Amino acid sequence: MSDIFAVQPEPGLGSNLPEFTVGELSAAVKRTVEGAFGLVRVRGEISRPTVPSSGHCYLRLKDETAVLDAVIWKGTLLRLGLKPEEGMEVVCTGRLTTYPGKSTYQLIIERVELAGIGALLKMIEERKKRLEAEGLFDPARKKKLPFLPEVIGVITSPTGAVIRDILHRLADRFPRHVLLWPVAVQGEGAAEQVAAAIAGFNALRAGSRVPRPDLLIVARGGGSIEDLMPFNEEIVVRAAAASAIPLISAVGHETDTTLIDFAADVRAPTPTAAAEMAVPVRADLLEQLRVGELRLVTALRRLIDERRARIDGMARGLGDPRRLIEERAQRLDDRAERLHLAFANLRANRAARLAELAARLPHPRQVLERAKDALRDRLARLRASRGGQLRAIGDIRARLGELSQRSAGAMRRAGEQRRDRLKGLGQLLDSLSYERVLERGFVLVHDQAGHPVTSAAAPKAGDALALRFRDGEVGVRVEGESGAGRKKTALKDAPRSATRQGSLL
Repeated sequence: MSDIFAVQPEPGLGSNLPEFTVGELSAAVKRTVEGAFGLVRVRGEISRPTVPSSGHCYLRLKDETAVLDAVIWKGTLLRLGLKPEEGMEVVCTGRLTTYPGKSTYQLIIERVELAGIGALLKMIEERKKRLEAEGLFDPARKKKLPFLPEVIGVITSPTGAVIRDILHRLADRFPRHVLLWPVAVQGEGAAEQVAAAIAGFNALRAGSRVPRPDLLIVARGGGSIEDLMPFNEEIVVRAAAASAIPLISAVGHETDTTLIDFAADVRAPTPTAAAEMAVPVRADLLEQLRVGELRLVTALRRLIDERRARIDGMARGLGDPRRLIEERAQRLDDRAERLHLAFANLRANRAARLAELAARLPHPRQVLERAKDALRDRLARLRASRGGQLRAIGDIRARLGELSQRSAGAMRRAGEQRRDRLKGLGQLLDSLSYERVLERGFVLVHDQAGHPVTSAAAPKAGDALALRFRDGEVGVRVEGESGAGRKKTALKDAPRSATRQGSLL
């Protein structure tokens, strides 16, 4: 029998039906639902998954005919192997309960499984299209692998066979310094660990205590599509695409394909193949060096032989070096003797020319006498011109005295005219001053700011005014009403400085 009939409510007056409170009825329904559906498996499509700040996940499971509210508590969500996404078809295991606060029922999910490989592949394909549309798989973004990296960073499980295969193959081909970043390669938190490892290697700086890798390898052995799901997660794909260090993806076997393969710079079919792509074969390089050295030595010998044969041919066209030197020495002696004779002739010619020029030059005494005569002539002419200059200076001085007297008289007359005009303007200003008006018995009224009051309607009751008389100033205060057609304004004396200067303007 259902728990709803176990409640013993008080019977209502005048009715045979039992009476429940809202809380009693909600509790009875909750016990009935939880008792009948203690553990269920529900298949449906996820709709509207949301994770608020509390960390719990609220979603809906729907099919063609109905919608079921569901919740995944924070602790359960962290243990799940996959992240609930919109449109994902899943099989959820949990218990059915009610939420009395909203009169609804919901499924408390404890485990989530994908409803078949087809749904999982569909989700991966949709995620691939979305990330590809963002340009994360663009070939132009891919970087070239270094020919011989000094340091190789490997991101994989430290306990699996993958790291041993990579190290063994690197040791066979070309031993390199390897840095291992241990991560989980499947299950809860694997995707976050792989993404953090990629970002961690990229955060290393050159010259630091831990060397920065020249190449990264993300590796994992084969497995089911569910085991490889961490490498299909968006966080891993974005970390691989954002890596500044060239990255090789070596996840699964040759037939396995994950989304990190499209974001990586190079995809390797197996972890062993990734090690082969990372470094060349040392023996092959040594053989190439040996062959190159042999070819270089052969080419140098051939070049030396060709140059020697060319020098021998050119030497045959030249004469005996001793004979060439003897001829050049004889020519040098001849040129030296001719140079000595030419220098002696040049010196004799220069001496004769100098004697000829000396005979043509006048005696120094004659030159001095001529200079003295020219100086006496100029002195006489200077004395003659000095008298004319003194007369011109006297004329200029007399002219300046006359101009000075005329200028002084003009300035005096102009000053008298300005003085008379200023005196007339002062008398006119005095006649127009408001103080002359105050002497005739008028009063100047102004407010506290010093502005003149020209209307009886301007002041209000209680305003302080100042009355300016001919011989001083009196402060007053307005009482009663004012304005045309109304009661007269009474003025009351108020303290006021008798020295305040008013203004009519």
